[in-house]
Amino acid sequence: MTTLERRPLGGTGLEVTPVCLGGGVLGSMPSIFGYDVPAEQGIATVRAALESPINFLDTSAGYSDGESERRVAAALAEVGGLPEGHVLATKVDPDPETGEFDGPAVRRSAEASLERLGLERFQLLHLHDPEGIGFEAAMAPGGAVHALLALKEEGLAEHLGVAGGDIELMRQFVRTGAFEVVLTHNRFTLVDQSATPLLDEATGAGVAVLNAAPFGGGILAKGPEALRKYAYADAKPDVLERVRAMATLCAEAGVPLGAAALQFSTRDPRITSTVVGMSSPERVEQAVDWATWPIPDDLWQALSPLTKD
Repeated sequence: MTTLERRPLGGTGLEVTPVCLGGGVLGSMPSIFGYDVPAEQGIATVRAALESPINFLDTSAGYSDGESERRVAAALAEVGGLPEGHVLATKVDPDPETGEFDGPAVRRSAEASLERLGLERFQLLHLHDPEGIGFEAAMAPGGAVHALLALKEEGLAEHLGVAGGDIELMRQFVRTGAFEVVLTHNRFTLVDQSATPLLDEATGAGVAVLNAAPFGGGILAKGPEALRKYAYADAKPDVLERVRAMATLCAEAGVPLGAAALQFSTRDPRITSTVVGMSSPERVEQAVDWATWPIPDDLWQALSPLTKD
């Protein structure tokens, strides 16, 4: 049976597999991903993950207005709760009606997530996409981070993380010392390593790094002939050209492009776990296969010049 070695998640005391089930698509986001995910399919995907070597699940209050969390909860209920040795992370989001993302909104988001997930406390709770309010507002007295620290002090959140896209903003949050984990997305892939300064700074500070969206929205899994978007926007000609060349090299080596894209992240010692969006049980199986696919050193050497902008 295939196994995935578990890694320490920074100083949290938690141990996670190098691949994490990403829940963004689980609740169905057709406007972003281009397709619907029926409820039973989403639940079956979580069920498959729980039966797989993967021990790490990531979701958010804001994914499909809580539907991702509800589907995770339904699968967990089937097995009597989160299995021993598994780790579940979720994220607080702005108030879905008012858009407020202050301290009270964070507490409301967290309490709603506890209820939806059927949990008494969070193992890992992220501040999600703080770009919308900025660093000063998030760190202000009575603000979002103040509320998260209060949840931790009360024992409702064991560990805190911050998840977002803007690299310089994520670096600011890392420097506060309030967070044990940072999650970046779409910025450390085969064709974009703009998150490198964040990876270096977080690692140096003892903050665990999670890297999400290693396929850049799908092009690095499906190839440029099937998908011409990168990070949910039209891919630049240079990106299409490089991905096309990568796909050719991988095909010649007998390695799926998706395996190379995933392992580009999982093999980096600065990254504890790579968050992969999965929308069906088949995708769970595929992610495990790609994470363990043998990739010769000469393919990495051939790909290296193409990874640079």
